[in-house]
Amino acid sequence: MSDTESLFDGGLFEEPEEFQRKEIPSHFAKYERKYQTPEFHHSIDEIQLRLVGKSPLWGHLLWNAGTYTANYIEKHPKEVRGKKVVEFGAASALPSLLCALNGAERVICTDYPDPDLLSNIKYNVEHLEYSPAQEIIDVEGFIWGNPVEDISRKLGGNGKADFLIMSDLVFNHSEHHKLLKSCKELIQPLEEGKPRSGGRCLVVWSPHRPVPKMVENDFKFFSDAEELFNFDVEHVEMVHWDHPMFPDDPKETEEIRKRVYCYILHPTW
Repeated sequence: MSDTESLFDGGLFEEPEEFQRKEIPSHFAKYERKYQTPEFHHSIDEIQLRLVGKSPLWGHLLWNAGTYTANYIEKHPKEVRGKKVVEFGAASALPSLLCALNGAERVICTDYPDPDLLSNIKYNVEHLEYSPAQEIIDVEGFIWGNPVEDISRKLGGNGKADFLIMSDLVFNHSEHHKLLKSCKELIQPLEEGKPRSGGRCLVVWSPHRPVPKMVENDFKFFSDAEELFNFDVEHVEMVHWDHPMFPDDPKETEEIRKRVYCYILHPTW
């Protein structure tokens, strides 16, 4: 996670008064596995995720994009089987858990170095009913744009990741370049210069602020990825989720807020 920017008009890391006044207990969300292959079922039909009670880092929610990302991994296990994976802004770590279940060799699951968030991620790893996950997944505090040496060391080998995950991070406009910098430093380069033969960065997101300028800035992530960081940007699809993240927001913006976009960034170097 990043250390600046805002989701809505307030500060992303500015704790609301009521958050400071009382501790809100953690709660649970359930992910039902609908798309796994028999090889990676491991007798697990659903995953119970513990979420922090309230977080100014927005880690207390299971986002639509996170569920989409988990489904994507289940539908495309070849993306992670035997691969080295890094997840940014993991929150509940659902995608990282699914990577472990689907045969990833190594997963570095990162979020902002907040003790409650990292402790909660470790809880979910430890309580996954698949004991190898505790050896596969390493939980790491990381601020986007900072040196990646610790992550590279834990990945082993040449210190590069075959598959990176950014799930619902695009809203954080001021941090786009830091995210892209970290991705570029960690992604596996091309094999003998062959297009789209290197690592892949899955970027899934929804427009949470459906006003033209904000949505335009969401999409700017991808033009910057291409023009400033030399990524090959692939648009996979846009789907309409069955509900928006914040149902109490204005009804007239619901159609936009229900959208989930999926892109893949490929290195060109």
